[in-house]
Amino acid sequence: MAKQRDRIRLSPEEQQVFIEEQKSLQVATINRDGTPHLSTLWFAVVDGDIVFETYTKSQKIKNLERDSRIALLLEDGKVYEKLRGVAINGHAELHTDPEAVHSYALKVMARNNPDADIEMLSKAAEGMARKRTAVVVKAEKTISWDHTKLGGG
Repeated sequence: MAKQRDRIRLSPEEQQVFIEEQKSLQVATINRDGTPHLSTLWFAVVDGDIVFETYTKSQKIKNLERDSRIALLLEDGKVYEKLRGVAINGHAELHTDPEAVHSYALKVMARNNPDADIEMLSKAAEGMARKRTAVVVKAEKTISWDHTKLGGG
């Protein structure tokens, strides 16, 4: 008999679909004192990696400059039988070059504002790029679950 953990695991294809369905990303970095710093951000998937951008002076960037380890959580479901999620542990690559930040910011903005004019988004991303850092998450370990696979039990 298969272990429950094996029965609820998402396949790589299911993980990809699940991630694309989500709007918000929970991000955990490590504070100087070792405690977790949690925040919620919009994101995009670029070349298979989760990417986001945020203010260069933010706590999460300061933490990642010191320690590149990062944890991500994407989840949904309101009751146990419907809980689904993907947790990713990895390392963050930081990009501060305004052209790179613009490119990543535009992808995040376009993903989350699909009906917006791309020229308007590009102009906004250009302005953001001067004060922001783009983060590309290089996944090292992924854990997933889909309680709907338990058949309601």
